[in-house]
Amino acid sequence: MSKTVVLAEKPSVARDIAKVLDCHRKGNGYLEGNKYIVTWALGHLVTLADPEGYDHKYKSWNLEDLPMIPEKLKLIVIKKTSKQFQSVKTQLLRKDVTDIVIATDAGREGELVARWILQMAKVNKPIKRLWISSATDKAVKKGFSSLRSGKEYENLFQSAVARAEADWIVGINATRALTCKHNAQLSCGRVQSPTLSMIYEREKEIKAFKPQTYYGLQVIANNVTFTWQNSKTKDTKIKTNDELQKLVEKMKGKQLIVKEVSTSQKKTFAPGLYDLTELQREANKRFNFSPKETLSIMQKLYEHHKIVTYPRTDSRYLSSDLVDTLKERLLACNMKPYGKIIMKLTNQPIKVNKSFVDDTKVSDHHAIIPTEEAPILSELSSKEYKIYELIVSRFLAVLLPPFEYEQTNVIAESEQETFIAKGKRVQSLGWKEVFQDQEEKDQKEEQKLPVIKQKETYEMSRFIETKGQTKPPAFFNEATLLSAMENPVQFMSGESNELKKTIGETGGLGTVATRADIIEKLFSSFLIEKKGKDIFITNKGKQLLNLVPEELKSPALTAEWEQKLQAISKGTLSKNKFMNDMIAFASNAVKEIKQTEQTFKHDNMSSTKCPDCGKLMLEVNGKRGKMLVCQDRDCGHRKTISQSTNSRCPNCFKRLELRGEGEGQIFVCSCGHREKLSTFKERRSKEKNSKVSKKDVQKYLKQQNKQDDEPFNNPFAEALAKLKKQ
Repeated sequence: MSKTVVLAEKPSVARDIAKVLDCHRKGNGYLEGNKYIVTWALGHLVTLADPEGYDHKYKSWNLEDLPMIPEKLKLIVIKKTSKQFQSVKTQLLRKDVTDIVIATDAGREGELVARWILQMAKVNKPIKRLWISSATDKAVKKGFSSLRSGKEYENLFQSAVARAEADWIVGINATRALTCKHNAQLSCGRVQSPTLSMIYEREKEIKAFKPQTYYGLQVIANNVTFTWQNSKTKDTKIKTNDELQKLVEKMKGKQLIVKEVSTSQKKTFAPGLYDLTELQREANKRFNFSPKETLSIMQKLYEHHKIVTYPRTDSRYLSSDLVDTLKERLLACNMKPYGKIIMKLTNQPIKVNKSFVDDTKVSDHHAIIPTEEAPILSELSSKEYKIYELIVSRFLAVLLPPFEYEQTNVIAESEQETFIAKGKRVQSLGWKEVFQDQEEKDQKEEQKLPVIKQKETYEMSRFIETKGQTKPPAFFNEATLLSAMENPVQFMSGESNELKKTIGETGGLGTVATRADIIEKLFSSFLIEKKGKDIFITNKGKQLLNLVPEELKSPALTAEWEQKLQAISKGTLSKNKFMNDMIAFASNAVKEIKQTEQTFKHDNMSSTKCPDCGKLMLEVNGKRGKMLVCQDRDCGHRKTISQSTNSRCPNCFKRLELRGEGEGQIFVCSCGHREKLSTFKERRSKEKNSKVSKKDVQKYLKQQNKQDDEPFNNPFAEALAKLKKQ
């Protein structure tokens, strides 16, 4: 009897598919049933070979060997996961297997994962494609009932290969050239470099900013606050204090005459559904989760709990075929805070509109929404619950009516000067009912106006003089940096409108799936650092930008690449033409780096010698504390000096920093408080009125692993972990 191999991207997804297809017989790296064999990758099992795979001389990094342009880029099996590759290959080549279903993630990278495995295994059997956005039983069944031909995705595969090969050609050549030329661990790339450049440009903009003082005037009349407004420019700012004082003197003893009272009915609609970037922004703003952390949580909610749809999406809309499932999804996410709202929505026909259901705005995947699976809340960690609740609340909001209110604007005059007053009266909460608690915290209440009629006159009972300063742009944090990566147009001065439009259409720098990793890489390479929530470029980052070829620093390059990659996926551009352009670009970049007279200088050299190679180490600020890093890129030794913690100072309640190693570790606070780790544990133990036994340690660690409630590692948990080993 002939069988079909189903190739999934991860074991968890494979198990879900196997359950639906009745594949229960376990094999070595696969699950088998009467008709199907379900096997899996572990992410990429096959990748492009390193330079030394083409010539042994490339094992040493030499400037003279650059640029490296192999005639054809080779594929190799990743050594770490080679056992699983062999298992997959065995199933693919079985004589009773007649065809293959690719069930990897439905997108460009997922296509690459599967096709490279098939290519490396030298399989030439008919291919079908499973293209689904959620891993529920219902979605899998529906997907298998409408499998597509693998030929439909050939161009998508070619664009994925082009992206991977272009990143190899440009990234490896430019990085090796920079590192060899300046004898320092330096790297660059088409997304990494312009992202770093944006951070530096923002810092320069803030540094160059000169604040200007401005003034304002409010008057109280008839228990209503009126604000002075320039009748020509409509600005409420007064440039100098002298002008303000003259205005106050002019108004003393005068009356306000109401010239106009206008009332209008207004409505605002709910914010759109989440795509990955918008969700990462919101999670960072609300919970201080890093983009990478949010993606990791989303993957677990999608793969393990199966309560949300595919996370790596760049669409904020739903396709029309999902409309019939909305009621079932609402019933599945019937959680305590939203019970009444869900009951109200499900007791009547669900109304949809173009603000969130639009087939033309859905490409590979629709927006992130809850699935038809009801969550088992007791199995969710604190972080998972927070992200799930964000998704549920946004989903409910788009299904509710608009927020409606009555806006009243009053214009009054005195001595040819204009004063305005505004008031709002809520008529229907609509979608804001979902966020009522949050709205109360975040928003200032607008004044409630009494009945005001035209031509009425009021005495000015009090004058309130205000003063302020213009503010520079804010430093980037992880949320605002994601926004800038998604839409970097303001950093593209001098570029054509066509390129600006292109980068808007192609989703900016990187993709929803890669932006989090790019930000993490900038941190781990010590090109940027965090102070509080704000992100700053390091001196190493500034020097690197002076050394990187100009083209690599502009978002325009990514716009051009993505434009061409999309053309390849649509079949309107050949992969070979694109790759020839990339080879020419890499060659020019290497030439420019070789010829530069700029130099790189370490300004963070410490007096500590590396225990492995004996060279002096560099002191750097990592994302979670200070580290010593060996300057020799081949050595790579790292040592933590101190780390930020979530433990609080008993005096000022600020976060403590943990310094030192082993039993010599000590907590230090900026207020001057110092406390040995052993003393800290003893104090915590007394606070709990009990000593820490090994049983307590195991219970605490288990709870920490399950809840994972804090964004960084808790040093107390680490200390307890050491006790566990004793």
